[in-house]
Amino acid sequence: MSEKPKLAEEMKKLAEEPLLPVEKKLIAWSVGLGIVLLGLLVWISRTFFPG
Repeated sequence: MSEKPKLAEEMKKLAEEPLLPVEKKLIAWSVGLGIVLLGLLVWISRTFFPG
C-alpha cells in the first residue's frame, strides 16, 4: 500500500510563477469592489437601521 504524497511536499516541488497582469488586475478589481460594497452596506445599515 503506497502512501499518497502530502500537499506540502507537492507545493514545495512547484516552481513559483509570477502573477500575470490580468490576474493582478482581477485581484485589484475584486478588492476594490469588496471595499465599495462594504462601504455601501455600512451606509445602508446606518441610514435605514439606526440604533
